Amino acid sequence: MVNGTVVVSGVTLQYDDHGPEAGVPVVLVHGHPFDRTLWAPQAEVLAAAGYRVIVPDLRGYGESEVVRGKVLLGDFADDIAGLLDRLGLDRVVIGGVSMGGQITMEFQHRHPERVRGLVLCDTSPVAETEEGRAFRNGLADRLLAEGMGGYADEVIDKMIAPRNVVALPDVAAHVLGMMRGTDPEGAAAALRGRAERRDHRDTLAGVRVPTLIVVGADDVYTPVADAEAMRELIPHAVLVVVEGAGHLPNLERAERVSAELVGFLDSGVRGLS
Repeated sequence: MVNGTVVVSGVTLQYDDHGPEAGVPVVLVHGHPFDRTLWAPQAEVLAAAGYRVIVPDLRGYGESEVVRGKVLLGDFADDIAGLLDRLGLDRVVIGGVSMGGQITMEFQHRHPERVRGLVLCDTSPVAETEEGRAFRNGLADRLLAEGMGGYADEVIDKMIAPRNVVALPDVAAHVLGMMRGTDPEGAAAALRGRAERRDHRDTLAGVRVPTLIVVGADDVYTPVADAEAMRELIPHAVLVVVEGAGHLPNLERAERVSAELVGFLDSGVRGLS
């Protein structure tokens, strides 16, 4: 694995580059309020299977530079495009979980010529509602005032299935650690930008590349019905419902999700130009 640093649009980003340089490139995007270690299990398995896996810390998260104010999903998507430019990569498979899935859809909207395949995990294409905008902006204010700790404790049993908080203590500790370690300024900026997200149902209806949709059976944020609705928009997409998982099945059922990803890439993407 190579740990790298790039400057894109004046912002310093940190990323990991796993696997063989000549492998089919796969970009995995974390959600809020996490960092690139969210995808560690899949990065290891995909690299061993011969794929090149690029996992960035989004601006404001992990070890990347914190940007205050407001960061739109389009800013995140363009950051990824800039990272790919620095790495000399033209077309990639790109996937993300939750907010990372929305960034993936924004990348598809803004840079469709660069997409070789899509992975949409526990996410939704629907634009933010008025109620949702008020909630996200209010949460941004709260995080700036109080920090991340109280919020992390409140939502851990929504980020992962409640029974997994006890049954999978290492996973719970990892998720809590990522949330508590996020800079409140970065989290607040992303929340304010995400409150303005566009509707991507038309974007998905136009997708022609191989697509994998993954959802935890017990996800309360983006339930199975949301994943099924995306599957209706992309008729050729493969939908996988992961039993025993909530909003982060790639950690709660890491082996299952990793195997599904390898199967999808081997059968639907590898060998395509």
